[in-house]
Order: sequence, then structure tokens, then C-alpha cells
Amino acid sequence: MSTLFLRTLREDPADAEVASHRLLVRAGYIRRAAPGIYTWLPLGLRVLRKVEGIVREEMAAIGAQEVSFPVLLPREPYEATGRWTEYGDGIFRLKDRKDADYLLGPTHEEMFTLLVKDLYGSYKDLPLSIYQIQNKYRDEARPRAGLLRGREFIMKDSYSFDYTDDGLDKSYQAHRDAYVRIFDKLGFEYVIVYAHAGAMGGSKSEEFLAKSPIGEDTYVECRACGYAANVEAVRIPAPDPVPYDDAPAAHAENTPDTPTIETLVDHLNAAFPREDRPWHASDTLKNVVFMLTHPDGTTEPLAIGVPGDREIDEKRLEAAVYPAEFAPFTEQDFARYPMLAKGYIGPGALGETSESKIRFLLDPRIVEGTRWVTGADEPGRHVLDLVAGRDFTGDGTIEAAEVWPGDPCPNGDGVLETARGIEMAHVFQLGRKYADTFGLQVLDENGKLVTVTMGSYGLGVTRAVAAIAEGTLDDIGLCWPRDVAPYDVHLVATGKDQAVFEAAARLADDLVAAGIEVLYDDREKVSPGVKFKDAELIGVPTIVTVGRGLVDGNVEVKDRRTGDRTDVPLADAVSSIGAIVRA
Repeated sequence: MSTLFLRTLREDPADAEVASHRLLVRAGYIRRAAPGIYTWLPLGLRVLRKVEGIVREEMAAIGAQEVSFPVLLPREPYEATGRWTEYGDGIFRLKDRKDADYLLGPTHEEMFTLLVKDLYGSYKDLPLSIYQIQNKYRDEARPRAGLLRGREFIMKDSYSFDYTDDGLDKSYQAHRDAYVRIFDKLGFEYVIVYAHAGAMGGSKSEEFLAKSPIGEDTYVECRACGYAANVEAVRIPAPDPVPYDDAPAAHAENTPDTPTIETLVDHLNAAFPREDRPWHASDTLKNVVFMLTHPDGTTEPLAIGVPGDREIDEKRLEAAVYPAEFAPFTEQDFARYPMLAKGYIGPGALGETSESKIRFLLDPRIVEGTRWVTGADEPGRHVLDLVAGRDFTGDGTIEAAEVWPGDPCPNGDGVLETARGIEMAHVFQLGRKYADTFGLQVLDENGKLVTVTMGSYGLGVTRAVAAIAEGTLDDIGLCWPRDVAPYDVHLVATGKDQAVFEAAARLADDLVAAGIEVLYDDREKVSPGVKFKDAELIGVPTIVTVGRGLVDGNVEVKDRRTGDRTDVPLADAVSSIGAIVRA
């Protein structure tokens, strides 16, 4: 450590929001270069390479082969798939001296597809799985949480190529199984959930999430059946239709000063009390209007009807309207649609057949026969006993409302519980989307051209370092699992006696000779307290101290995770420590 390029810090960095970010900077693993961009220092690079090694080992086990694409990519392939436009401000674009457009690669589906098309043309060449571990670039509007959401990051992305759907299923399962083995080795809790494919397209889609209260992803689980899904991918089971033969006719009533659900419910209970129970927010139909902006710049209004006790979940809405972006209606938008009474919008003013021509999509819970209180399209008035299917219909359904703990499981068994996680990997079946675009075909057994079907399997490598740190740290520092720790042993020499340093140096050499990776704190003018604090902060799983116990022929071996300490005879130290390291 006297020569290691390392400076530990006692104070937290001002820009650090989460524990892993604070400790990775303080312990000398990374340094901030710019918002969302980090320099990897020697300790951090060792952990990063350990994670990459685990990934490469498991990719090799399923027969995947590594390639490496450039980071600087031409516009044309991304123009062909529409993603040059779809990514909007989310990518870094630049021009060369000849005014040609380029981008810094956010993901490489196009390049993988074109490479295979260039080299392969027969079913005999397939199945094929190739991957890379490569820097990616996305212009995050709000980079945060250190390595968890950056503008530059390292990702492992692999792609499978098959000429039959059965082949794709097998390749998908092989990659999924490999990812399970990878995450089992990385040493943090994770869950596999159904997911939304987003910008990638495709059909079957699952995410691997690190369980963490700081995660940006909300997911649901059902303990009764094991169902788990990212909140964007949850599909609400629609209730059965309700008979409405005895429902009274819809009637508009004066409801002054009730522009919110809360004020409306209070007014209903005061002016129109029910005999069976009080009115609740869930009895009301809330119609929310957004303006969509499509990738080509065109705009379109969209109205969404949801039960009044639910809010719109922006992530679910984002997934539902992708690749369009959405924003709430502004005063200028309302001025363009004077038939919409702000705070009192009802189904009568909405729908593609209405005067407004505004597309009107309904939450799946709003099924035929359900009765609602909703806006009457006039300020200060609402309609009561408005029956879905009798008095109004939507132009379709949309999954955009909040998902709550206790909601029914889509599988029909049990109820949902919610939790938070960090997205670590995404596996999905792309199908023939990119192969169709680029004409990736091979000759099958009968000499007929067939379009190749693809799978995509991404894994955040730099994010994994942060997730491991976040999932294993404690109150005093980092606490790495053995498989990814920068060293096997942190050896500390304490005191001023040169005999201690000589014994520690010999022990370090002997451990290295036995194949054990050692970080040796040989600093002679640093106090034991500082050395111990640094060892605890850096988080190597085994800390060995050569100090006062040497007079009795012993060294101290400490388990960083549990804090357990054991005195070991110096003569037996290499074999004892080796047994711990290889356990």
C-alpha cells in the first residue's frame, strides 16, 4: 500500500446519494470525472475485471464467443431501424469533418445483425451466440447514484441467432440459465421478473433485479404462485362484467367547487348520500389528458380513464405509449380543446368519434356494467350512475394506473406485494425485428431462404460492481464477496518493530507463492488505527494482522463480514489462510 495508487477519504463526497457511491469513492475504487462519468482506479479495476471474468466464464460454458464492436457508430444502421429518431435526446450524436452523422453506441443490435449477415448464409452456421463487453453511452438527463445510472458504462450484450423458433427458445433458456449462475456468484439477492421490452422490441422478456430499497425499478411478487413482474409489465386482470339491468339512468347533478376527487367525494357524501355505504374515490372515474410527442415530432392528445382512487404511474404510462413521450395537458392545450372542462372532463367529450377526436383509453377495471361518477363536461357538474358499456365506451384499454400491494395476482392466485430493485440484466426474444430490417436470411435444409430469429441478453457490468457493493456493505465500509474482491487477503503490519514488518513481508511473499492475492499494508509511519479503518473501508474479505501477537508466534485472522477473529500460529498461517480463501 505504500506504492499503490490509492487515497482513502474520511469524508463522504458531496455528490454521493447512495451508500455504494459514497464508499466506492471514499475507499479509492472510482473517482468522478464528470456527471455520470467515472475513472476506475486500481482497486476498482480489479473488482471490475473479476466481474467480467465471471461473465466470460459462463458465456464460454454455453458456447458463446466474444467479439468487440467500435463505440463510434455510423448513423445509417440506426436510421434503418428507426432508432436514430426514437432515441431522441437519449444518445450522444456527433459529426465528422465531412459532416457525416455518428453516435456513441447505446446498444449494438444493428451492428451484431449486420456482422452475422456479412459472414453467414446457411442454417449449418447456426445456432450462433456472440457477445461483447463494451463501453456504452447514453445521455442521461439526470445521472445519479454513482455507477448505477451513468452516461458511460460497461455492458455485456450477447445475441443469439437461430433459424427456428424452437432454436430461439433453447438459446434463450441457455442464456437465462447462464445469468442465474452469474448472479449466484456475484453475491447479492436478486429476483427474475417479467419485463417490458421497451426500445429493444421483441416478445418474451425478463429482467434480473438486485433487491434494494434504493432501486429505481418497482416490481411485484405473488408469494402464492411465484409470479414476479416489473411494474411496467404487470397486466391487471379485468373483473367480470357486471349486470346493469336495474341501474338507474345516468343523471347530471350540480357539484360546485369539486375539481378534485377529494372535493367530489366530500360533496357526494353531503349532497347525495348512499344508503348502503359512503361514497369512495374508487366510485369515481378520473379522466386525465396528456399530449403525446412522437419521434417524428408530431403530437397527439390522449385521454386515460382510471378509477379515481388511482393515480397514473408514469413508468407504466411511459412503457404503454413508447416510443412517444408524454406530458400533462397545459393551459395552451386546454385552450385548443375548449370542449374539455378542466376538472370536470367526462367520457362524453372524449373518444375518436367525439367532437374532440381525442383517443380515449380505459383502465382494465372499467368493465361493462360498472357504474361511475364522472365529469359532465361542464364546470361544476358531474354525472352519476354512468354505466360502462351502456352510456360510454373507450377506444381501447391501457395499463397505466398504479399497481398497489394487495392487488390481485394476474395468475389468479394470491395478491401482489411490491418491492424495489436495481435492473441488472435484461433477456428477451427479439424475434425477427432486426433480421427483417437488414434482410438477415439463411438457406434452410430444403434450400429455402428463411429469416433468422434473434435473442438479446444484456448485463450491466459496471452496475454490477455498484449493486454488489450496495448489497454487501455495512456501517464501516465495503464488504466484498470472495469471488469479486480485489484481493483475497488484506495483510496489515502494525507497530514500529522492524521484526513485525519483516515477518509480514515474508508472509505476504509466501501467500502470493501459494496463489493467494494479497494487499499488504506496509506503511511504516501510519498508525494502526488508520490502517484498520482503511482495511475495513476497502472491504477485502479476510484481514490478517501481524502485530503484538508476533511475540507469541501468532498472527490475527479476521473475517471482514462477521468480525470474527482467530489467532493463528505464524508457522501455519499460509495453510490456514489458504483454507479460508478456498473454502
